[in-house]
Amino acid sequence: MHHPKANILRRKAKPVGKVTPEVARLLDEMVEVMRAARGVGLAGPQVGLDRRLIVVEYGGTLYQLVDPELVRMEGEEWGTEGCLSIPGVTVDLRRAARVVVRAKNRRGRGVTIQADGWLARIFQHEIDHLDGILITDRAERPEHIHRAEEELEVVG
Repeated sequence: MHHPKANILRRKAKPVGKVTPEVARLLDEMVEVMRAARGVGLAGPQVGLDRRLIVVEYGGTLYQLVDPELVRMEGEEWGTEGCLSIPGVTVDLRRAARVVVRAKNRRGRGVTIQADGWLARIFQHEIDHLDGILITDRAERPEHIHRAEEELEVVG
């Protein structure tokens, strides 16, 4: 895995389409990178892959998703997020409190995931990466962006 060129983080990642053994291998590599970074999520563009791939590990469950999309978003919640691609910065931001994500799993089967709370936030954060959106873009006011004093739970 090569280190991303900064501009890949600002582009809309390309759909994957068919899930091949190569795609499954990339997902497994992303899981290793995420765990090594102690993150709870990672998106393809963060590791230099211009593809709509995300991995999320939360509450003892690992999600490896291909071409994920948010098909429903409800409610709203404020929270503080960090990002592996912007070390030392946290942002207070508003997200949907509940989401439904539709994607393909690493075997190419369609999956629908309902999530709320922190898991819903992680999915929104990672899918934003696929659209070239960073947490700093989501800040409603400059004072919502902070230099991280202490290690907060990093999203990814």
